[in-house]
Amino acid sequence: MAKRKLKKISGDTSSVAGVKRVRQEDMAHPETCMFSIAAVVLVVAVCVVPLTAEVTLSHSGFPHHKHIALKMDEAFLKVSNELDTEVVVSWMSQRCYQCLYQQLGLVPAAPSPGQPSSADFTVSTQHEITLQFNNSLDNLEICRVPFHFGEHGNYSLWVKNMNNPSAVNCSVVTDAEPVNSYIPILVAFLIFAGLGLVSSIGRVILGLDAVKSMLYRIGGSMETERLINSDLGSPGRIAAPVTDNIIPSPPSQNKRLRSLDTFRGISLVIMVFVNYGGGRYWFFKHESWNGLTVADLVFPWFVFIMGTSIALSINSLLRAGSTRCSVLRKVVWRSIQLFAIGVFIINPNYCQGPLSWDNLRIPGVLQRLAWSYLAVACLDVLVARRHLDVLVMDAWWSPGLDILLYWPAWLCVLVLEVIWLCITLLLPVPHCPTGYLGPGGIGDMGLYANCTGGAAGFVDRWLLGENHIYQSPTSRVIYATNMPYDPEGVLGSINSIFMAFLGLQAGKIILHYRNLHKSIMSRFLIWGLFLGVVSAVLTKCSTDQGFIPVNKNLWSLSYVTTLACFAFVLLVLIYYIVDVKKWWSGAPFYYPGMNSILVYIGHEVFEDYFPFRWRMANSQSHAEHLTQNLVATSCWVFIAYVLYRKKIFWKI
Repeated sequence: MAKRKLKKISGDTSSVAGVKRVRQEDMAHPETCMFSIAAVVLVVAVCVVPLTAEVTLSHSGFPHHKHIALKMDEAFLKVSNELDTEVVVSWMSQRCYQCLYQQLGLVPAAPSPGQPSSADFTVSTQHEITLQFNNSLDNLEICRVPFHFGEHGNYSLWVKNMNNPSAVNCSVVTDAEPVNSYIPILVAFLIFAGLGLVSSIGRVILGLDAVKSMLYRIGGSMETERLINSDLGSPGRIAAPVTDNIIPSPPSQNKRLRSLDTFRGISLVIMVFVNYGGGRYWFFKHESWNGLTVADLVFPWFVFIMGTSIALSINSLLRAGSTRCSVLRKVVWRSIQLFAIGVFIINPNYCQGPLSWDNLRIPGVLQRLAWSYLAVACLDVLVARRHLDVLVMDAWWSPGLDILLYWPAWLCVLVLEVIWLCITLLLPVPHCPTGYLGPGGIGDMGLYANCTGGAAGFVDRWLLGENHIYQSPTSRVIYATNMPYDPEGVLGSINSIFMAFLGLQAGKIILHYRNLHKSIMSRFLIWGLFLGVVSAVLTKCSTDQGFIPVNKNLWSLSYVTTLACFAFVLLVLIYYIVDVKKWWSGAPFYYPGMNSILVYIGHEVFEDYFPFRWRMANSQSHAEHLTQNLVATSCWVFIAYVLYRKKIFWKI
């Protein structure tokens, strides 16, 4: 019996008077500990989930059992053919827009009436696929079956003659039920949610006056005893005992917004998780071409909040008396550092010897951050105001103050967007249609196989060369493209500048309406609504049929407006919960948000080292991969927490 396999469809962030007191900040301690402990608990919990993927198959009419080891996101399909002609089996993913069918294999003709022939196949379970059955003699379609197979399921498909000789019936029968590959996600969610609930209850208990008074007394007596018995202290150095009537220090005028670091931390933690593999689930991987997954959200959000931080930091430097030239020098130097570090991170072979220019990849995540930071920070240095508190707020044009005051910067960004639109839609690309935004490969019925990315891909190959860009784009997963394409390429960097500038606008709103929470949140929501409408117009509310589809690989204009819309809405929620109502301290995401560069670079450099990754005996289980990736991510959150407690922050 012939065996054929379908290629797997899968994707190949003080002390007072010498006595230590319990600070309010220390009461956030349980949340971070719980987050890290949750990863350890998860390791134990998933032990009950089967980690092997061996399926025993048996069919009537066969005297023996067949053992086939299935990988993740695969199912077994037995096709039985009762026709007197050979049948060609082809397939196409439902996520593949206007694609050619790809041949899966052949099923021989039935040797005699009532005795079908059969062939075994392995099919993908990530997305619904359409199976097409053609007559091998004249290549005419016999039937077509759309079906979403379940992971490790066992299926039979019968191709039968009906009473009418010209009619053929194709039907799928489930012989063995598939496994639920999403149970590990549910287990992980319940563990983290449960420990988060325990942590919240612990914070409430620690906040009670009676508990705080007891902790103060215990802390005071323990510290006194330690100083008496220590060579570094003496009883004479101990001041009066601590009482409950401690006068808090006045709040700082430049109080750091925890919501911004929390937002950055959320983006970074998800980015680290998906970079480590995301449990090998398709929705934790980047979309093959048009559309969005969880992995496509976080990088633009990181760029967005970087723009917000630019507005606040440059305003702080100018108010402190720094000159614009000195600030500009810092901006340029930081951009150079980011770019250089990015080049070293994405070219790891430097550990094995000198880097070869022949295949050195130039674009990358940190490189794109460097360009976006350089452009947006330079614009803000040129137009930023030193003193926003002396501006007139009662004029008729004051509602647009945060835009009108910076019209030169807005003009520059709009010019950049016009340049992006003109190059993307009007630049002639050899052997490709003008304005092509498709993936190439088998997409668009295979007519433009070598046109991946249209103008964006052409510009990168022309400026940087094919060997200096990403060689395995996500479009290869479903669209079977064979052209190198870089999702952090030159043309997309224009729109990342726009994304950072929208984040800068959020920072201007915070500066102009500081302490006016309703004004800040309402303007955030207005911007979110406006950008959402723009996205709806550009995409026609569809994945593939809009004027400019949402596309992470292209960093299309609709991708930026859509993600900026989400960012404004999410920032409103976090700002309200963390900074306005103070219902949540932002932990544990606040800590990696405070040390974002270190966490990002660290997780890239130490990706293949224990405890972030270990050799697994069986790598065919989502549960096993999810456990490994959550443990690795939790380790970086814990590391960020320890560095925060030690007041160690890596700033570039």
